[in-house]
Amino acid sequence: MVTLVLLLAACNGRGKTSSVSEGGDTLRLRYARNLCIVRFPDYTLAVLRNPWDTAKTLRTYALVDRRLPLPNLPEGAEAVRVPLERCMVYSSVHCSLFKELGALDRIAGICGLEYMNMPEIRQRCAEGRMADCGNSLSPDVEKIIDLHPDAILLSPFENSNGYGKIGKLGIPLVECADYMETSPLGRAEWMAFYGLLTGTYSRADSLFREVEAAYLRLKTLALQAESRPAVMSDLKYGATWYVSGGGSTTGKLFADAGARYVFDYLPNSGSVPMAFETVFDRGQLAEYWLVKYNQPEDKTYGTLAAEYAPYSRFRAFRERRIYGCNTCRIPFYEETPFRPDLLLEDMVKIFHPELSDNHQTRYFTRLAE
Repeated sequence: MVTLVLLLAACNGRGKTSSVSEGGDTLRLRYARNLCIVRFPDYTLAVLRNPWDTAKTLRTYALVDRRLPLPNLPEGAEAVRVPLERCMVYSSVHCSLFKELGALDRIAGICGLEYMNMPEIRQRCAEGRMADCGNSLSPDVEKIIDLHPDAILLSPFENSNGYGKIGKLGIPLVECADYMETSPLGRAEWMAFYGLLTGTYSRADSLFREVEAAYLRLKTLALQAESRPAVMSDLKYGATWYVSGGGSTTGKLFADAGARYVFDYLPNSGSVPMAFETVFDRGQLAEYWLVKYNQPEDKTYGTLAAEYAPYSRFRAFRERRIYGCNTCRIPFYEETPFRPDLLLEDMVKIFHPELSDNHQTRYFTRLAE
């Protein structure tokens, strides 16, 4: 029987495909650091490393063909019958990926419909072809039970304590820890896992190769730029400004786009709360400023200054180099986690227009007056 110790050792062997047991081979993942996939004749093991304590395992799933008898599995591995036929998905990010993989019909229910910027999801819920099970923080358990899902896909968080009633239903919980990866291609590479879950691995593999090739081409293109402009991002929320760390996917995207992120010195992979004065001290001379927001009307320089007058003191404001993304109508959060190449293309166009051939930005556009 395969031991999880051997599997963890295989996960750390990134340089080559490595055997962990008779007939078991590790699928080569070049960028993902919190995922290891090992194929065996009767099942595929997916080992998820705990992103908050990387010496430990978050979950180990045994993906077993639903047409076959359940084989003997390693201790600690949770069986998930694949391909999924009636799963429940908490996040619009994964709904969007399922659409890309041609697996949208495998979603029977969702949470957080109000946050789903996907017409296909809204239509299916309106027609009763997909169940809306309420808020992801307190989902409608009775609806979920009636749905009979074969798995629930949700985003893990530190010290989740079993997800309350949802964790006691006996339904496999697939913890989508891709968001804890620290590189854009690392997160995108998790589409291999979701391809295995939905029986669309070939499509997932092909899509990732397209994403990787496009991303690396754009990164190489950005290296040709003669300058590296300074850039800052986002807006103050209440009394606090949450700044993406230099080790975050946002920080790495800025670097790969040939820009100098003003907070690149922060090692954090998540957000760091800061006072306005601290952000102003670092970002007041940044040439570019990228902001995301969610509201019915697009922001303008006028509305931005009306919201908080000190915004007008930044150089990017004065020189009219602020670019905004209104996530109320633009599927930024749905698309970019697994299509970082599309976001990088926007950034290269913004920071180095001389390198782009009439590319129209997909997500960010200049703020109007």
